[in-house]
Amino acid sequence: MALSPEELLKRDAAHLWHPYSSVIRSDPVYPVRSACGCEIELMDGRRLVDGMASWWCVIHGYNHPQLNAALRAQLDRFAHIMFGGFTHEPAVQLAARLVQLTPEPLSRVFFCDSGSVAVEVALKMAVQYQQARGYPERQRFISLRSGYHGDTLGAMSLCDPITGMHRLFAGILPKQYFAPAPPCAFGEPCAPEDLAPLEALIQRHRREIAGLILEPIVQGAGGMRFYSADYLRAVRDLCNAYDLLLIADEIATGFGRTGRWFACEHAGIAPDILTLGKALTGGYLSLAATLTTEPIARTISGGEAGAFMHGPTFMGNPLACAVANASIELLLASDWQASIQRIQRGLMQGLAPCRGLPGVADVRVLGAIGVIELEKPVCLAEVQRQLVEQGVWLRPFGRLLYTMPPYLITEDQLARICAAMCRVVADQYPR
Repeated sequence: MALSPEELLKRDAAHLWHPYSSVIRSDPVYPVRSACGCEIELMDGRRLVDGMASWWCVIHGYNHPQLNAALRAQLDRFAHIMFGGFTHEPAVQLAARLVQLTPEPLSRVFFCDSGSVAVEVALKMAVQYQQARGYPERQRFISLRSGYHGDTLGAMSLCDPITGMHRLFAGILPKQYFAPAPPCAFGEPCAPEDLAPLEALIQRHRREIAGLILEPIVQGAGGMRFYSADYLRAVRDLCNAYDLLLIADEIATGFGRTGRWFACEHAGIAPDILTLGKALTGGYLSLAATLTTEPIARTISGGEAGAFMHGPTFMGNPLACAVANASIELLLASDWQASIQRIQRGLMQGLAPCRGLPGVADVRVLGAIGVIELEKPVCLAEVQRQLVEQGVWLRPFGRLLYTMPPYLITEDQLARICAAMCRVVADQYPR
């Protein structure tokens, strides 16, 4: 028997623990009845325009018929099979697609469960690679300040150690090295002095460093910062010069979000290791991938262990791979670049009124990402309530009120999101 909204919330409060939440503070949660396209229907009948794409992954919207059909078709064959000793068509097809779409010379695909795990896999690849080359002392990494790479221990160690959400765990995290956040904004040139602190850090610790990890062009949950393609190209050159692996974390930026299929394309570079997730399955199931080159894979395989030492239980899940293939087909068949350009224009126009408002530090847009950076942190519960009352779903954090909507969002829906964002800012900081 279906629960009433009241009973559902009562049981939720008694037993569930939501992301980044407290069980002793009653932050609101909103019971969902259904979702379709870019709209979420609550159990009380209210409809919300989704400006978050469920944390950036539901790029085709909810309840998409082609993705639903892909899941049903695979379900009639088998829902899961262990990947140790078996293979199957959805995984093989997806690996081939990813190799075709990603920059050369990436050619080996390791499937895993989530974005954070993809980062853990990347770190283990880099360390095993260096060990197999005869450099067992290379077990540390360089990361960028204002970066975010996930919630598992290794991934947390790469997030900004001062302003990041994981500083509480500093005592148990592996020690890493941090370069300043890229100082040059997207579309601007980088001067040699912009890279000098990073190069100095590499020179000091190069004997310990297995690789350098960054989020290409867009630093996501660490601050929604957009930085210069020149900086990314220069980092690639530094890694080449100092024999470091470059790990590109494209979990948030992959599959068109920034206006390119992958954000690395803005700089025309290829990483040595690439992590993908979030939009990979169109938001249907959790799946991630870590890609690397054939020489790295062969070097690891020829090392002391004789194998790469990782193997998730649900690796290469057939349902997830089948829906990922359908999602990629859907994206390739669409004029997704035009959709991203349309969203970018709508965000630039819709958020422009916030420029110069009291309390606003910056307004920035890149591809299908729109950000209002405030001078002070917002109260999540209060702002969430204001947005829901306006029929919009966003999830601000810290000083950032932002949107990363599904790609099929209409101009009217996008205008509603922007208007709600501007109204919240005006309410938070009245003239």
